[in-house]
Amino acid sequence: MTYLNFPALEAIPAQFFQEAKPYPWMNPPDLLTEAGYQGLVETLPNVSMFQKRFGVKRAHGQQSHDRYTLEYGPGLPLSPHWNQFLAELQGKPYSNFLKRLFGVKSLALNFHWHYTPNGCSVSPHCDAKHKLGSHIFYFNTKEDWDPAWGGETVILDDQGRFSRKSAPSFEDFPQSLASTAIGNFSLIFQRLDKSWHGVRPVQCPEGHMRKVFIVVINRLSLADRI
Repeated sequence: MTYLNFPALEAIPAQFFQEAKPYPWMNPPDLLTEAGYQGLVETLPNVSMFQKRFGVKRAHGQQSHDRYTLEYGPGLPLSPHWNQFLAELQGKPYSNFLKRLFGVKSLALNFHWHYTPNGCSVSPHCDAKHKLGSHIFYFNTKEDWDPAWGGETVILDDQGRFSRKSAPSFEDFPQSLASTAIGNFSLIFQRLDKSWHGVRPVQCPEGHMRKVFIVVINRLSLADRI
């Protein structure tokens, strides 16, 4: 079984991504195969494996990003589905896709899962400078998640109003664009000084959580652009 939909990845024009506003981003469907996505959904890591990250102080006065987190590393007890998927993500075809999309010659990846319970959010922020971007895979389905509960990553356009080192609220942004975050969708975006994004407070019943898996795309050098 394959997990990444390689024909769909190859069909994405880098220019389409780079010319998106307010910064490079896209929210494509079906970048995972149907069978691969189902296998990953059914064997997601149990929350008992995760660390609690609640009330952790952030820079610039921004609100804490409260959630359960799990960092990937060799030897982590995962299902065969997840081990095979992670092997694909660390393979040359996916790396070449990212290099083409971001216009770089080199990059490094790390991986983590985030599960977010009721009432928790990701306050508006721009990522750290070592990041080139992120690829977020959504693992809530229409069978276990109601769109009214939220969970969408929100792309925010400040129209030049705020310093990256500040703490605006969602309501302060002139424009916001919410991703589709249920089913086989993912979100890819590039980290820039104005690449504001966040997740509004999740409003879900007990026993449900927003579940995402994130490929963090790190730059190796500030001078490695093609």
